[in-house]
Amino acid sequence: MGSGASKNTEEDDDGSNGGGGQLYVSLKMENSKVEGELTPHVYGSLPLIGSWDPSKALPMQRESASMSEISFVVPPDHETLDFKFLLKPKHRNTPCIVEEGQNRLLTGGSLQGDARLALFRLEGDVIVEFRVFINADRVSPFDLATSWRAYRENLQPSTVRGIPDVSINPDPKTVEQCPLESLELDLAHYEVPAPASSANSYLVYAADNAENPRSLSASGSFRNDSTTNSAQNNSEDSGVTVGSPLAKEMKIIVPDSSNIYSASGEAESKSVETLSPFQQKDGQKGLFVDRGVGSPRLVKSISASSFLVDTKQTKNSMPAAAGAVAAAAVADQMLGPKEDRHLAIVLVGLPARGKTFTAAKLTRYLRWLGHDTKHFNVGKYRRLKHGVNMSADFFRADNPEGVEARTEVAALAMEDMIAWMQEGGQVGIFDATNSTRVRRNMLMKMAEGKCKIIFLETLCNDERIIERNIRLKIQQSPDYSEEMDFEAGVRDFRDRLANYEKVYEPVEEGSYIKMIDMVSGNGGQIQVNNISGYLPGRIVFFLVNTHLTPRPILLTRHGESMDNVRGRIGGDSVISESGKLYAKKLASFVEKRLKSEKAASIWTSTLQRTNLTASSIVGFPKVQWRALDEINAGVCDGMTYEEVKKNMPEEYESRKKDKLRYRYPRGESYLDVIQRLEPVIIELERQRAPVVVISHQAVLRALYAYFADRPLKEIPQIEMPLHTIIEIQMGVSGVQEKRYKLMD
Repeated sequence: MGSGASKNTEEDDDGSNGGGGQLYVSLKMENSKVEGELTPHVYGSLPLIGSWDPSKALPMQRESASMSEISFVVPPDHETLDFKFLLKPKHRNTPCIVEEGQNRLLTGGSLQGDARLALFRLEGDVIVEFRVFINADRVSPFDLATSWRAYRENLQPSTVRGIPDVSINPDPKTVEQCPLESLELDLAHYEVPAPASSANSYLVYAADNAENPRSLSASGSFRNDSTTNSAQNNSEDSGVTVGSPLAKEMKIIVPDSSNIYSASGEAESKSVETLSPFQQKDGQKGLFVDRGVGSPRLVKSISASSFLVDTKQTKNSMPAAAGAVAAAAVADQMLGPKEDRHLAIVLVGLPARGKTFTAAKLTRYLRWLGHDTKHFNVGKYRRLKHGVNMSADFFRADNPEGVEARTEVAALAMEDMIAWMQEGGQVGIFDATNSTRVRRNMLMKMAEGKCKIIFLETLCNDERIIERNIRLKIQQSPDYSEEMDFEAGVRDFRDRLANYEKVYEPVEEGSYIKMIDMVSGNGGQIQVNNISGYLPGRIVFFLVNTHLTPRPILLTRHGESMDNVRGRIGGDSVISESGKLYAKKLASFVEKRLKSEKAASIWTSTLQRTNLTASSIVGFPKVQWRALDEINAGVCDGMTYEEVKKNMPEEYESRKKDKLRYRYPRGESYLDVIQRLEPVIIELERQRAPVVVISHQAVLRALYAYFADRPLKEIPQIEMPLHTIIEIQMGVSGVQEKRYKLMD
């Protein structure tokens, strides 16, 4: 019944007092009977509040219906904190109610004296009791900075509208109800062609989107009957051209490794607020912080006592990831062994287990986060080197010619991947069966001292899924493009599979991730061994949440807003008459399209124009995400671009030069938006039912780029028109896109 206090004594005794640790103190009060008219506050001495003036008391955040909480950080040897709780009525003309009894004293994270309830005397001598909880944990400065950044960017409720990050079925009184506007024609009537760069990956065999073999093309070993894929996965600003006549238009991008550590000791990162290593002339290491396009970079050596302004521009040596992603990547690079700076994810598994699909999906995710990632498919190397239509006998373990040929192309692909990493690449996805220890040992020996290998083994025991994958393979794989008899192709592939099963050896060596029956979408297992580091951890988290269950994801902007009409940036205006009409049509569309999908949900931002657009949709739960709010335009919020050009010409030009990395003053960049959208992507991957996302132009550009596997630099230019629905169909054969334009 009394107050509680807890303390991490193990951490207090670990010798970390001299290491700069801090105490993270949490104060909580609980009472399930007090009405919401009284809000708990805290006031008192330094360093907690610094004032005994009730008007300056700090409010406690509502954690649940009955619990309020306030947290702060103090040094372990802090002065005694002298404080009291008080209840402050919402009406300002009503006096505050201070708790009864003596002041509370907090030393070293624990209360002095007897633990007691917080007692408040209300009108009529009514006594209200609150349970008090005190918790103190020692945290390192690094953990503190990381958690505070995450709290500020992802978890803190909006200070403008008091709306939490994620809320389900918000109060319907906050949105305007509109009568339904039915669609007169079938949905197909409103379908419009998707752009050429749409997310229709289902049309292409996943392996064909893998990296084009450099070793084969450079030696002129492309076969005339081979089909080269487009260079969309390699589209960057600069690179080297492959020397094959059939690939003259194809560019393979390799950063100039000589510029990773420049002669002047400085390397540029175009990521916003990221850290990058650099080497000074005197051999001392340091860090610099790039605050964004148009801002000087601040460089500081560990041995230096002041910052120097660096105005030189050098080539980018870091992935275009922002915030914690890039910071963790730098930490791994600086603190880990040399080979850990490059990561090789080596697929392992029998045919028809979803390896190539998993590889393609993981490649897309890592690229979207900004990590330089490429997919190397050994089957593509084999087809270019030895042709298609290889019978099952080619894959027998007792066929020395076949074994030698398959080992050769695997080595060529591994050599290409390692060469690309040495030129600046970060993550290579090596896609092959790699079904024997001999093959895997060969790969580990080739990678020794050059990159870290993590084996990713896909295991499936569901015969229905295996049969489905076999038939998809016959339909899509170039290996059977000339096989006219479909069932004959199925029989041949089953023979090939049997040859692999005879010699298959599960992974038991090195670092590995095992995905067991994960593709079914009905659970499964993931086993990990010797996995550490930020990026491997993110990969595991992504794989845990991904599956192949087919379901549509509908992306649409809000109906036209009044700020759209006025040409103003950002804001939180209501929707126009045209926007209201779209809201009605959207509700009718959702009713028709998802009428049989009882588990579907509607996701919106916390801004009223998306909520008003969703107000007419009934029968589905609605979830508000603060992560789906429009890009924060900072001081430019509410201005027109003409006003920005006139009043802030330098900002206007900086944005024009690099819209991806440009950050509005006191606002966000597109990279910041991507960073806060990662939880949304993970949740979309985890969902097994349809989702309708009603959001904003910049946010939807970033989401769409993930599904369409578009390069980061293209995100700010992606067309995202008003009053148009983009349907992304996710399933076993890839991503399919449809577009519906409900009105002009």
